[in-house]
Amino acid sequence: MPKFCANLSFMFTEKPFEERYQLARDAGFKAVESAFPLGISKDDLVNHKTKANVEQILINTYTDTTKGEFGYAAVVGQGWQFDDSLKLTIDYAKSLGAKKIHIMSGKVEQPTAFNDERCENNLWYASKMLEKENIIGLIEPINKYSLPNYYMDSYEKALSLIKKVNSPNLKLMLDIFHLQQIQGDITHTIKDVIQHVGHVQIAQVPNRNEPDTAGEINYQYVFDLLESVGYNDWIGLEYKPSATTVQGLKWIKDFNYTL
Repeated sequence: MPKFCANLSFMFTEKPFEERYQLARDAGFKAVESAFPLGISKDDLVNHKTKANVEQILINTYTDTTKGEFGYAAVVGQGWQFDDSLKLTIDYAKSLGAKKIHIMSGKVEQPTAFNDERCENNLWYASKMLEKENIIGLIEPINKYSLPNYYMDSYEKALSLIKKVNSPNLKLMLDIFHLQQIQGDITHTIKDVIQHVGHVQIAQVPNRNEPDTAGEINYQYVFDLLESVGYNDWIGLEYKPSATTVQGLKWIKDFNYTL
């Protein structure tokens, strides 16, 4: 049976970020994930997480989205930002107990060989740091509709980098929402990449709402497929609730699952 973690950057947005830990717990979640919580101190986050008694599964690398930044791994000339971002995120992850970090690669309008080399070198460096901390680094292909010009925009590119870096601490983030819009062919892709997958996220296509809302993906089938290929780790709910978060959670019971 799938086990789900709430993405606090998308869910329970009715309240400030810090309060969402308790809201997730009240809704029945045992675990959460999130983007990097800009402007919130590490101690404050740990305090709210501890009080709510939930597990933090994943956190994204620090990136200043208020400036239109979405990571630095592939951005030439921003090596110091990548290094600072990674070290800060590792510090937060260790304090929160998170064992997975999504390493964001950044926006690049016209990627060149220099960007490819920069990304590979940064991921190699990150994997060595993460090995020491027993943390898994994840890279995620993101579709062009949700985030134009994002460097990591294909599974071929992501898998090529994972194989080149060749580290047990660098894996693939498989977001079914992005997969469907990048290339479709969900069944064969999952079977082909599952050995490299370190985390799964979901949302319906195209509106990024709950998996039972109208859209392109049959998630009951997807969950069964993931189980059949041996994936038994957390599935992140990185979707935008179509109404309130709690109202939207009825799909879990309708699918005969529990939290």
